Amino acid sequence: MKAFVENRFGLLVLVVVALSALYGVAFVTRPAPAPPHAEGPRKVAVESVTAVCPGAKGTQVNVYLPGRLSHEVMKNADPYVTYGPGALEAGYTTRVTSGALRGLSGVRCTEPAPVAWLVGPGPAEADVLLHLTNADKSPAQADVEVYAAEGPVSGDKGRGLEIAPGEHKEIDLRTLAPSADIMAVSVTTVFGRVAVAARASMRAGGVDWLPLAAPPATRVVVPGIPGGGGRRELLVAAPGKSDVSVQVKAVSQDAEYAMKGRETVDVPAGSVVAVDVTTGIGGESAALVLTAPAPVVAGLVVVGTGQRQDVAFTAGTPALDLGSAVAGNGAGTRLLFTALGGPGEVRVQEVPAKGAAGKPFAVTVPAGRTKDVRLRGKGDFAVVVTPVSGQVYGGRVIEERQKSGLLVTAQPLAPARMWTMLPVLTDSARVVAP
Repeated sequence: MKAFVENRFGLLVLVVVALSALYGVAFVTRPAPAPPHAEGPRKVAVESVTAVCPGAKGTQVNVYLPGRLSHEVMKNADPYVTYGPGALEAGYTTRVTSGALRGLSGVRCTEPAPVAWLVGPGPAEADVLLHLTNADKSPAQADVEVYAAEGPVSGDKGRGLEIAPGEHKEIDLRTLAPSADIMAVSVTTVFGRVAVAARASMRAGGVDWLPLAAPPATRVVVPGIPGGGGRRELLVAAPGKSDVSVQVKAVSQDAEYAMKGRETVDVPAGSVVAVDVTTGIGGESAALVLTAPAPVVAGLVVVGTGQRQDVAFTAGTPALDLGSAVAGNGAGTRLLFTALGGPGEVRVQEVPAKGAAGKPFAVTVPAGRTKDVRLRGKGDFAVVVTPVSGQVYGGRVIEERQKSGLLVTAQPLAPARMWTMLPVLTDSARVVAP
């Protein structure tokens, strides 16, 4: 044994054996590894924005950047495309007081998105024109699918629509769903980038742009429902493969409640259902909260009063966690805020086209209530909404009273382009898989 130890190779073997034994003990008695920290989406700043508006020759487009508002008149009917840093907003409002297209119409310039949803009247009740714009220098392809009361109705006719670089397509939805009286439309970008907009001209009178709706979710909030007379019709679509029973609550200026006879809406798989909620909200400014076991999409039709009725649309939208801004506003503008799950507070600022921006003011919204805020701006101005606390949803409404009937336009307050939520990214071979 002594000779073995004195041999340097034997000593080396003993050291290796001893270290192996220590390592084995340490491996067996090591503490369990801590589970990886589950990270959620990160709030990151938006660096650049592409905003696209449908063309309307001679119409003034308002463009907002922090602290200032400018405008440009469209020289032709081509889509208006503007590029800029984060927080860029653009849009316009048109006013027609006579003829078949009488109405007040407002549109927000939209950014290209992988999927866009629209909810509103179908081609049997309105002339609905879908605008698809590829503002990039590379080709794009999109699929359009229309859901109606009887289920998906567009078939393969809307699949594989090719849009060349810089091209703009206008699709009359009668070519895809001629008999639909109500509808939900999904536009999925297969490759490239496509901006989406749609205008509905009602056969009974009134015209407006359909706002983009929040994608299918098990909880949808439809804010910005103006008070006053006229019909209010909720549209709910269940684009999945199972029937959905949707619970509906109204949040008015005075209460949060389930509407009598409208507590639950049953929506067959792949279809759209219309529910008259006029008496349910009783002429008050309100929001509707929908909860369902499977994802749904929702929007609402507002019909004005008078001998000649105008129409407006709002839709499901996220809370104002990222703030919001609307570039195209004028006299008669008001904001509707709804707080859910507790009281909320936002800060509102008006930015006129001429002169200094107004001083921001705070708006406090009681829990489970909707608050109506009338703005003082008279000319063109942008309005900026900054979240302070709570879960607050909002909508913008413009009204003008005429002898022949009320002119009205509405849109939900979409998330500002100053911030975005970046999902967690993980290394995976699937990102390069075809």
